[in-house]
Amino acid sequence: MTTADAAAQAHESSTVGPDPSRNLRLESLTKAFGRFTAVRNLDLVVPRGSFFALLGPSGCGKTTTLRMVAGLEEPTEGRIYLGDDDVTDLRAYKRPVNTVFQNYALFPHLTIFDNIAFGLRRRGRKNVDDAVDKMIELVELGSQAGKKPGQLSGGQQQRVALARALINEPEVLLLDEPLGALDLKLRRQMQIELKRIQLDVGLTFVHVTHDQEEAMTMADTIAVMNSGVIEQMGPPSELYENPATTFVANFLGQSSLIRGEVVGSGTSELLVDVHGSKIGVDQKRAHVHEGPVWVGVRPEKIYISAAGEEDNAEGNTVGGGTITDTSFIGVSTQYLVRMPWGEELNIFEQNTGARPVLAPGTSVDLHWARPHTFVLDAEQDATAGVETVDDAP
Repeated sequence: MTTADAAAQAHESSTVGPDPSRNLRLESLTKAFGRFTAVRNLDLVVPRGSFFALLGPSGCGKTTTLRMVAGLEEPTEGRIYLGDDDVTDLRAYKRPVNTVFQNYALFPHLTIFDNIAFGLRRRGRKNVDDAVDKMIELVELGSQAGKKPGQLSGGQQQRVALARALINEPEVLLLDEPLGALDLKLRRQMQIELKRIQLDVGLTFVHVTHDQEEAMTMADTIAVMNSGVIEQMGPPSELYENPATTFVANFLGQSSLIRGEVVGSGTSELLVDVHGSKIGVDQKRAHVHEGPVWVGVRPEKIYISAAGEEDNAEGNTVGGGTITDTSFIGVSTQYLVRMPWGEELNIFEQNTGARPVLAPGTSVDLHWARPHTFVLDAEQDATAGVETVDDAP
């Protein structure tokens, strides 16, 4: 079977639903380095044919997990399966997986064609031209085949590394921060390209990244990792709209978290007192149902108005704020609003031109729809997951 045939077959099967017989499964996977445990008792299923992202800050265990799947690290405990095949003790080169690293690891003295052909030739395959040509076409580098890596841009080198891995027909492609060395504009272009290629070939992609936008742009499912465990896993929209912990709420985008107290509970809605204002919350978005809580809302969900000018009877309103800073950032205006209890909240408003920008010193009310509210355990750290300068990779 040629690479093109295998890709077509994988793509065809992915369109009728994932094949659970070849899912990637991690069972009770643990990795300790001396007294430090990088990954703790991890249970995870990655459906065949999916684009799966392990997202988290530096040191959370995501790269260690990837290296164990690749065979580059040996688990302290637990097993790794591809379908019914236990691959835990297989050497890296015997596993049906390939890895694309951030530094690409291309051979500088070989042409692009020969870099891509390297794996097939090493396995003794003599006629590689058709397979290589089809891979070059897949990654859209048809005019670059005769060049060497040093003559290509970073994005083009990344495509070569991807083609070199895919040509070996792995069941799982592991991507370790593959776009980290690219500038912002090129990184965004490559996010779209990686997703296109994954859909074309229909293989399982497992992508490790610390970049929230990157994960949300490409992945079908995201597992947010923190301190060696998965805090929450699901589709990007679910994690963003309904985070289960303060860490996820802060790490995956930004959140305004306000201290509150549950004062009532019905079949469909929770009622929370927030510094004298009554806030309604859908029960499905309430992760605790009594006592002190964090009331959360995303900054772009909040509508800001001059005090007393807007009626939001069907939604949530908190008044008494004062704008302390107004920043124009292109597509939106960012407001910083100090509330009566001393907390400053971020609000993002799209720059549609529908109304003038509000100036610092303006007294304002904050409004948002009840379905955009979520409630988290007040015992959790409200600053968990907030990235600082020292956290940047």
